[in-house]
Amino acid sequence: MENSTTIHMTHSKSGHKTNGSKNIYGLMFDEFKKRQLGYSTIAIIAQSCLGSAAAMALLMGEMDMVLKMILLFFVTIFCMAFNGAVLAQLKPVVTFNLLILSVVFSTLIIIAHII
Repeated sequence: MENSTTIHMTHSKSGHKTNGSKNIYGLMFDEFKKRQLGYSTIAIIAQSCLGSAAAMALLMGEMDMVLKMILLFFVTIFCMAFNGAVLAQLKPVVTFNLLILSVVFSTLIIIAHII
């Protein structure tokens, strides 16, 4: 190949269009996977605080008691699922997806009670 007269061609990225949200997810997951121990430790604290705020918002809100308890159950289960995944040292993809699920659900509960 050293004596080859062929011109080396580079491929432009214009032909490879990816979904922006999938690209962000991939980048975030790769970073989480590289430094899983540190990010898991910080994420346990952050998502537990967010889950506590969501539980407080639910309990202070004015809605039917049955619906309030069902939503509180899901907030608690999602937060505990992530904490359990970290403690059980599950695969990074499972742990990361549970973190996203927990944070998104708790944030939606808080936003719903603010509005």
